[in-house]
Amino acid sequence: MDPKGQKLKLNDGHFIPVLGFGTYAPPEVAKRDALEFTPFAIEVGFRHIDCAHAYQNEEQIGQAIRSKIADGTVKREDIFCTSKLWCTSFQPELVQPALEKSLKSLQLDYVDLYIMHYPLALKPGEELYPKDENGKLIADSVDLCCTWEALEKCKDAGLAKSIGVSNFNHKQLEKILNKPGLKYKPVCNQVECHPYLNQRKLLDFCKSHDIVLVAYSALGSQRVKEWVNLNHPILLEDPVLSAIAQKHKKTPALVALRYQIQRGVVVLAKGNNKEWIKENMQVFDFELTPEDMKAIDGLDRNIRYCDFQLGVGHPEFPFSEEY
Repeated sequence: MDPKGQKLKLNDGHFIPVLGFGTYAPPEVAKRDALEFTPFAIEVGFRHIDCAHAYQNEEQIGQAIRSKIADGTVKREDIFCTSKLWCTSFQPELVQPALEKSLKSLQLDYVDLYIMHYPLALKPGEELYPKDENGKLIADSVDLCCTWEALEKCKDAGLAKSIGVSNFNHKQLEKILNKPGLKYKPVCNQVECHPYLNQRKLLDFCKSHDIVLVAYSALGSQRVKEWVNLNHPILLEDPVLSAIAQKHKKTPALVALRYQIQRGVVVLAKGNNKEWIKENMQVFDFELTPEDMKAIDGLDRNIRYCDFQLGVGHPEFPFSEEY
């Protein structure tokens, strides 16, 4: 951690801010939300912006970052920007063009972090979710290790400062870590992580290999029916979280975010409400006690909100493994 306790050192020597702004929104509002809330997030102090080609709003995020650089709020080097390689561009020769497309949209010369969005290679083409006549995703037979080599080349070319993965289980991570001739280890694995799915085993595995865990859906999840199992209980209504929040005079959301930071996890907070976005910065104003942490650890119940049911039949579907 740096002195302010707001950055973590990655295994390649770069630093990642421990609190990030998540930019996913349902497709019908994704572009509008990005334009409205990203500049505000930067104004209130967010420096880590988490984007993805698949969110279809990188152009708007690029405009937002540009505007905040233009008005002197930040310099480019103050911003840590992540983008993600979508699954239809896993063929090695498609990787750099995909990154260049994101860079063009974001109006950036480089991203700070470029990660494989899911370990599921899909049929190349314009469709984000190529499906057969039965509505099943069409897989592509690409070795993830070959895709990884193409990411390594992007790092060498200076298009991405760091490279990592997302939604990989420990076996898929091992595959890359054990790859003959590995040049760079993934710096991170971005996964769903919150008190109801605390990923303890995966976190321990990642820490043992000096890989940072980045938590998405850290507050449970936005209730987007395509992605999310709506039958699950709402995390932020949990009585244990609420009691701890009351004790610290903070909100349950802040407690859930602080929990991750104290266990060495980088945490993403989405916001489609200016009050909440601003409130998230208070995560650095208090500390949970060891008793609080233990109580929150005890909430783990293996509830996955973003279970990506669409990908279930895929040979590399990551969530069938225990961790």
